[in-house]
Amino acid sequence: MIRDPADLTSADYLDGAREMAAANRPYLAHLLAEEAAQRTTDSDTAAGIRATYPDPTATREETG
Repeated sequence: MIRDPADLTSADYLDGAREMAAANRPYLAHLLAEEAAQRTTDSDTAAGIRATYPDPTATREETG
């Protein structure tokens, strides 16, 4: 069933982030978690979400 994105909650985005992390899709997990954090009214909770799903492109080291 297709849902209207406007109806999704922070918990919905966080569930998606967990699923993407489990599927080894860290960037998608980060994007979904960032949306969850933006929809969270508590700044401490938002900071915790962002810490759990950091931007993998900011921490990636080039090899070669």
